[in-house]
Amino acid sequence: MGRHVVHLLAAHGYRVRVPTRNRERAKELIVLPTVDVVQAERYDDDELKRVLAGMDAAINLVGILNEQRRGDFKRVHVELPLRIAKACASLGVKRMVHMSALKADPNGPSNYLRTKGEAEAALKQIAHGPALTVFRASVIFGREDKFLNLFAKLLKYLPVIFLASPQARFQPIFVEDVARAIVLSLDKLETFGKSYELCGPKPYTLRELVQYVGQLTGHARRIIGLSARLSYLQAWAMEFLPVKLMTRDNYYSMTIDNVCECGFPEVFGFKPAALEAAAPSYLTGGTPRDRYRLFRFKARR
Repeated sequence: MGRHVVHLLAAHGYRVRVPTRNRERAKELIVLPTVDVVQAERYDDDELKRVLAGMDAAINLVGILNEQRRGDFKRVHVELPLRIAKACASLGVKRMVHMSALKADPNGPSNYLRTKGEAEAALKQIAHGPALTVFRASVIFGREDKFLNLFAKLLKYLPVIFLASPQARFQPIFVEDVARAIVLSLDKLETFGKSYELCGPKPYTLRELVQYVGQLTGHARRIIGLSARLSYLQAWAMEFLPVKLMTRDNYYSMTIDNVCECGFPEVFGFKPAALEAAAPSYLTGGTPRDRYRLFRFKARR
C-alpha cells in the first residue's frame, strides 16, 4: 500500500519523507525526486519527531495480518498510531490520515479487528491532536497483493483446494483506488474528522474469488468448502507452518462479512475499478498463452 501512495504523492508534487528500518528495501522510492527515504526506528518518540519535523501531514499505513510474537497486534495497530498522533500534536503537524480496517471494532471477533478498532477510538480521543481522517478498507488487491496472488500460487500447485470459510464475503478494492482516495483527502477540508469505508463495486464469497482466480490463470481446480469446525481446525494447524497462510485470528475475522454498508464515498469524485477490470492485468501474466486465456475468459468460453 505504502509504495502506491508515495508514488502518487510524488506525481502530485508533494515532498514526502518515508521512514524505514531498512533503506535498501525502499530502493524504488529513493529515486523519486521529491521523496526522502530515511532510516528510523518507528517506536522511538524522538525518531518519530525527527521524521515528522517540518511536515504538514502524516499518513499511517502500517498494519499486520498475523502476529509473529504475542502482543504484535497491540504494538503495531494501537501503540504506533498513538505515538505518531502525539508526535504530530507536539510538533504542530495538523493533519493525519490513518488506515484502519473494514469492520474494525474494539469488541470485534478477532484480535486484528479489535486492535484496529481500539486505535480508531484512541486516536479520536487525543486532545488537541491533528485533524484526522480514517479509512476502513475491505481486502485490497493489486499486483503485489498477498490475497489473490496467494490463491494463484496454491491453484497452480494443488490439484484440490480445501477452502476454509468458503462463504465468507469480501468486497475487494483496487490498491490504486485506495491510494487515490488517501491522496485526495489530504487537502479536502470536508474529510477532516471523518471515517470512510472503501470497497469495490461488488461483493464476492471467498469461494467465488478462488474460482475466479482459477479461471483467470488457467488453473481451475476442484474446491471443497470446509465446515466452520473444520475451517477452525485448518487455521489452527496452519499456525505451525513457517509461513502462516492462515491463523485462527484470520478465521475469526472471516466470521463477519467484510463488505461496505454503503457505496463508495462521493467526496472523492471517482468510481472504484471492478475486480474483473484490474486483476487480469497481473494475474494472467504476459505470454501469448496467458493473453489467449484472458480472451477466452472474457468471452466466457
